[in-house]
Amino acid sequence: MEQFLHIDIEKFPEGLYLATSNDLPGLVAQGKSATETLEIARDVARKLIEAKLERESSIYLKTCRKNWIKP
Repeated sequence: MEQFLHIDIEKFPEGLYLATSNDLPGLVAQGKSATETLEIARDVARKLIEAKLERESSIYLKTCRKNWIKP
């Protein structure tokens, strides 16, 4: 079952992008483009979830609908 996170990406005047998520505390990623930042954020999210699962038996993330279109 796929799960998803809401990820906010903000562009700074210096040209860098910053991604954060209220759904997964600790998720912070920075990149030179929105695409690069999203890729980094996905990797960080996977690592945060793996680390959390080592400490806890389960975590809650929203379930993705079958007709959900990924960006």
